[in-house]
Amino acid sequence: MKFYTTLPKSLKPYFDKELEGYKAQLEGGHLLKAWHHLERAHIIGQRYPFAHSYVHWKMLLFGIRIKSAKEVIGQIPRLLIGGVKSFVGKVPVGNPGGANVPPLKPFPIDPEIQIMFDKAKAELN
Repeated sequence: MKFYTTLPKSLKPYFDKELEGYKAQLEGGHLLKAWHHLERAHIIGQRYPFAHSYVHWKMLLFGIRIKSAKEVIGQIPRLLIGGVKSFVGKVPVGNPGGANVPPLKPFPIDPEIQIMFDKAKAELN
Protein backbone atom coordinates (compact mmCIF):
# COMPACT_ATOMS: atom_id res chain seq x y z
CA MET A 1 0.00 0.00 0.00
CA LYS A 2 1.35 3.42 -0.95
CA PHE A 3 0.93 6.22 1.58
CA TYR A 4 0.50 9.74 0.30
CA THR A 5 1.55 12.70 2.43
CA THR A 6 2.31 16.15 1.09
CA LEU A 7 1.69 17.75 -2.26
CA PRO A 8 4.66 17.21 -4.59
CA LYS A 9 6.70 20.30 -5.41
CA SER A 10 5.81 19.82 -9.07
CA LEU A 11 2.06 20.27 -8.30
CA LYS A 12 2.37 22.96 -5.65
CA PRO A 13 2.51 25.94 -8.07
CA TYR A 14 -0.74 24.82 -9.71
CA PHE A 15 -2.42 24.27 -6.35
CA ASP A 16 -1.22 27.64 -5.05
CA LYS A 17 -2.39 29.40 -8.24
CA GLU A 18 -5.91 28.05 -7.71
CA LEU A 19 -5.93 29.20 -4.09
CA GLU A 20 -4.70 32.63 -5.14
CA GLY A 21 -7.44 32.75 -7.79
CA TYR A 22 -9.98 31.79 -5.13
CA LYS A 23 -8.83 34.58 -2.82
CA ALA A 24 -8.81 37.21 -5.59
CA GLN A 25 -12.27 36.27 -6.86
CA LEU A 26 -13.67 36.11 -3.33
CA GLU A 27 -12.27 39.53 -2.49
CA GLY A 28 -13.76 40.84 -5.74
CA GLY A 29 -17.18 39.46 -4.81
CA HIS A 30 -17.21 36.90 -7.63
CA LEU A 31 -18.49 33.95 -5.62
CA LEU A 32 -19.04 31.47 -8.46
CA LYS A 33 -15.58 32.10 -9.88
CA ALA A 34 -14.08 31.84 -6.39
CA TRP A 35 -15.81 28.50 -5.84
CA HIS A 36 -14.57 27.24 -9.22
CA HIS A 37 -10.99 27.84 -8.08
CA LEU A 38 -11.63 25.92 -4.85
CA GLU A 39 -13.00 22.99 -6.83
CA ARG A 40 -9.92 22.98 -9.03
CA ALA A 41 -7.63 23.19 -5.99
CA HIS A 42 -9.54 20.24 -4.53
CA ILE A 43 -8.99 18.12 -7.62
CA ILE A 44 -5.28 18.99 -7.73
CA GLY A 45 -4.71 18.37 -4.02
CA GLN A 46 -7.14 15.58 -3.22
CA ARG A 47 -4.52 12.82 -3.20
CA TYR A 48 -2.51 14.58 -0.49
CA PRO A 49 -3.96 14.78 3.06
CA PHE A 50 -2.79 18.25 4.03
CA ALA A 51 -3.77 19.93 0.76
CA HIS A 52 -7.04 17.98 0.64
CA SER A 53 -8.02 18.90 4.19
CA TYR A 54 -6.99 22.52 3.66
CA VAL A 55 -9.30 22.88 0.65
CA HIS A 56 -12.18 21.35 2.59
CA TRP A 57 -11.46 23.84 5.39
CA LYS A 58 -11.65 26.67 2.83
CA MET A 59 -14.89 25.19 1.44
CA LEU A 60 -16.33 25.08 4.96
CA LEU A 61 -15.41 28.74 5.51
CA PHE A 62 -16.90 29.61 2.13
CA GLY A 63 -20.13 27.85 3.13
CA ILE A 64 -20.23 29.87 6.33
CA ARG A 65 -19.55 33.08 4.43
CA ILE A 66 -22.41 32.52 1.98
CA LYS A 67 -24.65 31.20 4.76
CA SER A 68 -25.18 27.82 3.08
CA ALA A 69 -26.22 25.27 5.69
CA LYS A 70 -25.97 22.54 3.02
CA GLU A 71 -22.34 23.39 2.28
CA VAL A 72 -21.37 23.73 5.94
CA ILE A 73 -23.01 20.43 6.91
CA GLY A 74 -21.59 18.74 3.80
CA GLN A 75 -18.05 19.93 4.46
CA ILE A 76 -17.79 18.73 8.05
CA PRO A 77 -17.53 14.99 7.26
CA ARG A 78 -15.38 15.73 4.20
CA LEU A 79 -13.01 17.73 6.38
CA LEU A 80 -12.84 14.98 8.98
CA ILE A 81 -12.48 12.01 6.62
CA GLY A 82 -11.05 13.41 3.37
CA GLY A 83 -7.47 13.64 4.59
CA VAL A 84 -7.53 10.09 5.91
CA LYS A 85 -8.79 8.79 2.55
CA SER A 86 -6.00 10.74 0.83
CA PHE A 87 -3.38 9.29 3.15
CA VAL A 88 -4.18 5.75 2.06
CA GLY A 89 -4.74 6.68 -1.61
CA LYS A 90 -8.50 6.08 -1.70
CA VAL A 91 -9.99 9.22 -3.23
CA PRO A 92 -12.66 9.63 -5.91
CA VAL A 93 -10.42 11.10 -8.62
CA GLY A 94 -11.74 14.29 -10.19
CA ASN A 95 -14.37 14.89 -7.51
CA PRO A 96 -14.72 18.68 -7.06
CA GLY A 97 -15.33 18.36 -3.31
CA GLY A 98 -18.46 20.43 -2.78
CA ALA A 99 -21.57 19.35 -0.91
CA ASN A 100 -23.45 19.53 -4.21
CA VAL A 101 -21.82 16.28 -5.38
CA PRO A 102 -21.65 12.80 -3.81
CA PRO A 103 -18.43 12.61 -1.76
CA LEU A 104 -17.31 9.24 -3.14
CA LYS A 105 -18.20 9.73 -6.81
CA PRO A 106 -15.29 10.04 -9.25
CA PHE A 107 -15.57 12.60 -12.05
CA PRO A 108 -13.71 13.04 -15.33
CA ILE A 109 -10.67 15.26 -14.91
CA ASP A 110 -10.81 18.54 -16.77
CA PRO A 111 -8.29 18.36 -19.66
CA GLU A 112 -6.53 21.51 -18.39
CA ILE A 113 -5.99 19.90 -14.97
CA GLN A 114 -4.88 16.65 -16.61
CA ILE A 115 -2.17 18.64 -18.41
CA MET A 116 -1.02 19.94 -15.01
CA PHE A 117 -0.84 16.36 -13.70
CA ASP A 118 1.05 15.21 -16.80
CA LYS A 119 3.57 18.08 -16.53
CA ALA A 120 4.07 17.40 -12.83
CA LYS A 121 4.58 13.69 -13.49
CA ALA A 122 7.09 14.42 -16.26
CA GLU A 123 9.05 16.67 -13.88
CA LEU A 124 9.30 13.80 -11.40
CA ASN A 125 10.78 11.46 -14.00
